[in-house]
Amino acid sequence: MKKNKKEKPQQSLLDLIKKLWSYVLPYKNLVIASLILTVVGSFLAQVNALILRYTVDELTILTESDDALKQGLTLLTTISIILLLKEAVYAFVQFGQKFYGEKMRIYISKDFAQNIVDKILTYRMAFYSSPTNESGKLQTRIDLGVSSLTQLVKNFFIDILPLFFNAIVALVIMFNANVYIGLVSLVIIPLFFYISSLQAKKLKGFRRTMRRYRETKNNSIISLINSITVIKSFTREDFESKKHEAIQLDITENLLETRRLSFLFDGLKKLTEQFGVVVIIILTAYFVLNGSMTIGAIMFHILLFNNVSAPIQQLHRIYDEVQDAIIYSDAFFEIMDADEETEFSGKYIPTDFKGSFEIKNVDFAYPNGTKALYDVSMKIQPNTINALVGLSGAGKSTVINLLDKFYAPTSGQILLDGVDLQEYDTEWLRNNIGLVLQKNHIFNGSIRENILYGQVNATDEEIITAAKKAYIHDQIMQLPDAYDSKATLLSGGQQQRVSIARLFLKNPPIIFLDEPTASLDAIATEQIKKSIDAIKKGRTVIVISHSISQIIDAEHVIVMEQGKVIEQGTHEDLYENESTYYEIFNAMANSLNIDKIRSTMEV
Repeated sequence: MKKNKKEKPQQSLLDLIKKLWSYVLPYKNLVIASLILTVVGSFLAQVNALILRYTVDELTILTESDDALKQGLTLLTTISIILLLKEAVYAFVQFGQKFYGEKMRIYISKDFAQNIVDKILTYRMAFYSSPTNESGKLQTRIDLGVSSLTQLVKNFFIDILPLFFNAIVALVIMFNANVYIGLVSLVIIPLFFYISSLQAKKLKGFRRTMRRYRETKNNSIISLINSITVIKSFTREDFESKKHEAIQLDITENLLETRRLSFLFDGLKKLTEQFGVVVIIILTAYFVLNGSMTIGAIMFHILLFNNVSAPIQQLHRIYDEVQDAIIYSDAFFEIMDADEETEFSGKYIPTDFKGSFEIKNVDFAYPNGTKALYDVSMKIQPNTINALVGLSGAGKSTVINLLDKFYAPTSGQILLDGVDLQEYDTEWLRNNIGLVLQKNHIFNGSIRENILYGQVNATDEEIITAAKKAYIHDQIMQLPDAYDSKATLLSGGQQQRVSIARLFLKNPPIIFLDEPTASLDAIATEQIKKSIDAIKKGRTVIVISHSISQIIDAEHVIVMEQGKVIEQGTHEDLYENESTYYEIFNAMANSLNIDKIRSTMEV
């Protein structure tokens, strides 16, 4: 019995920064430029407070002068010019600082998005078939991970860094001007941090729950879209709507509780900030009255305190986004760091390749625990046509998956030309295997691009030849854009022939056919059978089919039932045994109503 997988502890902010640093490091020049501009901007941000204090103090003195108006105008003109010049420089500094920060964010976002795609492409099939990695959930984790991580980079270089540099510089100036007022500002900061950390702890559980809700919601929407034909045919629109409504209600309740707590803590932090302002006003007024401070110092210290409290005012928002980044990055880096999911590849590349498979006492269970094969043994001789026969769920497609090295056996061994399949170079192996499934995937591109998947460097002439062999060329040429038409516009049967054209273009020595004509009409099936018969020659072929014509053409038939090999041999020998194969074959024949077909054709 498998033990439940323990949930990994949430990574700390320091762990996250360490991981982010490797993405930031390539852009160190942008980091240096951003830091220099941030420091310059931090000093420029204090100019207004200094100028205001000087202006108020000078104007106070000028009120007692005989030429107050003239001197006052001169003073104000000078001050205005200084402030305008300062603002011009500050605007330039802010532009550079924000532009470099945003440029870095965009570059890092690109790196994250590309790296995660590169990474998951190296993962084995078991990763994708895991219940926790359904397409909607995986997409949500990737999208939210990339967006929250890049938002964290943006916050740090565009928001956090300038604000906190401003606060530090302002705090130093306040201490230099008056130690007591500086201490008041300093004491307020830990209170804000305490309230913000308390807020984060309260909201952490809600954020984690929201992440799961969003994954479930996105997965259900994708499932709904993919199943829309079935939903409408069974008139289950109301049923699906109620299922989605239940998810939305959970999300709504979670959001409302999150907002309630956020607003409560925001009010508490605002109250703390205003308390600090009141204390500073009282203190500065006291110092003005006892003559140790000028009137201008009142506005001077209030403006400086605003520069100190500005990042604290934003602390809750920054803290929220940092917590989001930590939570969503947990799921993101679980994918990025899942090295145990990397598809194994051996290094063996044969010089003399024949194509002889031997499966020896193989058991196999899928990642979700479903046992599919039990002590399966069989031999596939090179350059022969072999048929896997059995009822649905017998394990036939699982055998193909193992032979194509999509999965590794739970126990037992698979040999190819006497060498363990796991020792083969995976890329080389799959380059020499052609696979046609019952429902092949068509990419969202042109017909030409889809056929080219079989051999990316193929010429137009080779593409057309492959399409002709798959009996799809004439139908392609009837489309307005011919081979440049969207492949998704084709019917199911036409799409299947495009996938078979890929096989002709690839031209591999080993072919696996899993119900290759299942979705084709009778005429197309006859045409494709001729093409498949031609490509079978001189190759190792394994066919999974419920078609009598495909089975009786096989030189070797392997019968499977409930994950086990029941019998194997030639069609004639197995039929004479009157066992499982006999029953399956007769059922296929009876379903065709052969007697009526014969009488019809004899008329």
